[in-house]
Amino acid sequence: MCTITALKSQKRAKNRVNVFLDGQFAFGMALQKAHDLNVGQALSASDVARLRAVDEAEQAHEKALRFLAHRPRSEAEIRKRMVRQGFSKEVVQAVLQRLQAAKLTDDAAFAAFWVENRSTFRPRGRRALRVELRQKGLSDEVIEAVLEDVDEPSDARRAVGQKAARLRGLSMRERRCKLRAFLARRGFEYAIISDVIDELMAEQ
Repeated sequence: MCTITALKSQKRAKNRVNVFLDGQFAFGMALQKAHDLNVGQALSASDVARLRAVDEAEQAHEKALRFLAHRPRSEAEIRKRMVRQGFSKEVVQAVLQRLQAAKLTDDAAFAAFWVENRSTFRPRGRRALRVELRQKGLSDEVIEAVLEDVDEPSDARRAVGQKAARLRGLSMRERRCKLRAFLARRGFEYAIISDVIDELMAEQ
């Protein structure tokens, strides 16, 4: 057994406390998780191990929240990030379950966000979107469901319109060639590329 001899607020993180056992620093804890600890309290080795595990899970959760603050993430992205930061698989799984319960992760919602964002700012065809979503660790079921609603011709028109404005000084043949290659790189199907470019050339 050991005894808590001091509980001190951390200077750089006021929401955390340092726990001292028998006069020596032992571990840090989130303030909200340390409310049951008192100076003079005796702790067994299993108590200390449990408290450290609780703090590891809390730190992992806080890091996951910071990771999610920038933009929505797939569960696979969160898992990969946390494993890379050194958290155990058990802790990562517990954090993911906590995020799911709070409705902070949802792969279907993430897929919809990703596709909508692409459509608005950098339109892509289903082929390219499928590759990107797989790289995010999404299941084929989730991917195919979200791609059903993609209006590929409309996205191709928007993409080619953004590009065509920068190619006005070229001949029609050069413009066709560059626009075809551009849309192909964006993952649009050949038939859609041909139709969209024909429409654009006819308008001009």
